[in-house]
Amino acid sequence: MKDSLPAIVLKDVSRSFISDKRPIQALNHIDVEVRSGIVTGLIGPDGAGKTTLMRLCAALLSPDSGRVTVLGTDVQASPLEVQSKIGYMPQRFGLYEDLTVMENMVLYADLQGVSQQERAERFSTLLDMAGMAPFVNRLAGRLSGGMKQKLGLICTLVRAPDLLLLDEPTVGVDPVSRRELWAIVYRLVEQEGMSVLLSTAYLDEAERCTEVILMHNGEVLGKGPPAMFSNEMKGRAWTVSGFDPESRRELQAKLSDLPWVIDALILGERIRLISKQDTSPPSPLMDEWPDLHIEPVPPRFEDCFIARLKGSDGHTSVTDIRLSHTIEVSRGKAIITVKNLRRRFGSFCAVDGISFSVMQGEVFGLLGANGAGKTTTFRMLCGLLPISDGECLVAGQDLRTARASARAKIGYMAQKFSLYGEISVLQNLKFFSTVYGLKGRHRQDQIKWALDTFELHSYANTAARMLPLGFKQRLALAAALMHEPDILFLDEPTSGVDPLARREFWRHINNLVRQGVTVLVTTHFMEEAEYCDRLVIMARGKVLAEGTPEELKASCQAGRDEQEVTMEDAFIYLLEQQQETEKKDGFAA
Repeated sequence: MKDSLPAIVLKDVSRSFISDKRPIQALNHIDVEVRSGIVTGLIGPDGAGKTTLMRLCAALLSPDSGRVTVLGTDVQASPLEVQSKIGYMPQRFGLYEDLTVMENMVLYADLQGVSQQERAERFSTLLDMAGMAPFVNRLAGRLSGGMKQKLGLICTLVRAPDLLLLDEPTVGVDPVSRRELWAIVYRLVEQEGMSVLLSTAYLDEAERCTEVILMHNGEVLGKGPPAMFSNEMKGRAWTVSGFDPESRRELQAKLSDLPWVIDALILGERIRLISKQDTSPPSPLMDEWPDLHIEPVPPRFEDCFIARLKGSDGHTSVTDIRLSHTIEVSRGKAIITVKNLRRRFGSFCAVDGISFSVMQGEVFGLLGANGAGKTTTFRMLCGLLPISDGECLVAGQDLRTARASARAKIGYMAQKFSLYGEISVLQNLKFFSTVYGLKGRHRQDQIKWALDTFELHSYANTAARMLPLGFKQRLALAAALMHEPDILFLDEPTSGVDPLARREFWRHINNLVRQGVTVLVTTHFMEEAEYCDRLVIMARGKVLAEGTPEELKASCQAGRDEQEVTMEDAFIYLLEQQQETEKKDGFAA
C-alpha cells in the first residue's frame, strides 16, 4: 500500500554553503520522516533550513552527507525518477506573464510530458478547483497576487504528483486567497491521496497542518501534531485589558521588559502575554495601571514557537530606535487628507474616488484583497505616482502641485526589497543618505546611527542581496529613516518574515510612533492590522469599511454568540458581503 511508506525520509543529512565568503550550515545532521497522505508543515524562522530541505527533496540539491529518500527512491541515485513523481512550487514560481492562464498551463503540460488525451479533463478539474475557469484567456501578468499563486499551483499540478512540495505558497497573499489555496491543498489530499510538505511563515497556518516539523539553525527541534506544541504552553498564555487604548504601546513596551514575560503582543484593545513559567503572573502588574485585568487564554502554536526560539542565537534583544528629536503631535489633527482620489490606467480605474484622513501620530492601516488598489494608493500618497483626479494633502503639501516638498517629509519602505542588491549595506546607506539630501557630518552621523541601531556593522561590506531576509528588512527600514521623516509608509513590510523578525520590526515601529512619527501601513497579515489605531478596507478601488480594529470586528459579531472574532474573520466577512451585493447588482468580474 502506497500510504504505508513515508513520503520522505532524511537520515543524518547535512548541507552547507559558502555565501559572501562565509560558511553557512543550512542543515546539520537532520533525521526526520514525513508521513504519506497528509499535510505536513515545515515551520521555522528565516534561515532555519526550510528551503534547503525542500530543494534536497526535489532533487535540485545533493546533501554533503546523509541520505534523502523520496517516495521510496534514493534521491542521489535516481534524481530524475524522483522528479517524475513530485510537484514542486518554489517561492518564486516561474509564470510567463505575457502568456494567458491557459497558455501557461499548456506550456507546463508540455514541459512535464502530459499527453494530449489527459489534458482536457485534468485542466478542467484544476481550473474548477481553483475557481480560475472564467479567466483562462487573461494574461498572467494581469492577475492579482492571489490568482497568480493559484495559477502557479495548478501549473505545478498539471501532471498529478504523488508528493507536492510547496515553499511558502501564501506569502504576500490576502486572507481570502490564502483560504482558497488551503482548500485546494486539502482537496488534493482527500480526493487524490496526495502527500504535501508545505513551508510557511504564517504560524496560524501551522495549525491547519496534520503534523508540523519545527526547525531552527538547520536542526529539527520537534515533530508532531500542532496541538502537541500548543499543549506545552498551557497555563502560560494571558490577555491584559482595562487600559486606555492610547497608552497600549507604552504598556506593551513595559510589559515586554518584565522578567517573567516572554512575549507581549497588541491585539486591538488587549495585549496578549506569554509567561516564562506556568504560574500566575504578579498582580497588580504595574502601579501605573491599577485597573489592569489579566486572565488566562488557550495557548496556540505560535506561543510555543516564540517561547522556544526567542532569545536563541540570532534573536537577542534589539536596540530601540532613538530619533534626534521627538515630533510634537497635535492629537486629532489630520496629517494626510484624501478626498475623491482616483487613479486611472487607460480605461481601468485602479483607485476610484476614495476619501479618508490619517491623524498625526497614529498607525493607520490600509487593507484589501490582492488587486484592491492599496499599493496604487500608497504610491500616489508618496508622490511616486501622479494623481488622475481628486485631492491629496500630505504633511500640509498638495501632492498635485508640491510632490517634491511632500516627499522630503516622508519615508517609504516598499512591498518588495527595493534597495540595490549588488552594492554593500554601507554603500546603500551612503546612497540613500545622499538622495535624502544629508551632507557632511550630519550624513556621517546618520549612517553610523543606522549601523548601530539596526546592528548592521557585521554586514556593512556584504552585498544587500546576500543578506538574510530579516536583515534585508532592517536595511530597508534604516534607509527609509535616514532623514528622520514625519510620516513613514510601509507597504507590506513583513511579507514572508517569521514571527520573531516581525515582532522585532513592530517594536521599532511602535517606538517610532511613541516619538511622534505617523505610520501608514498595508498588510495581508491580519494580526498586524490589530496594531493599527484605525483602518480602511478597500475593494475594487473603493473604500469598503473604515474604523478601529474593534469596530470592524464588531461589525461581523452578529450570529457568532460568544465566539471571538478575529480581524481575519472581519476582513473575509466584509469582502464576502461585498461580493454578495455585487452578485445581486449583476456586477461582472
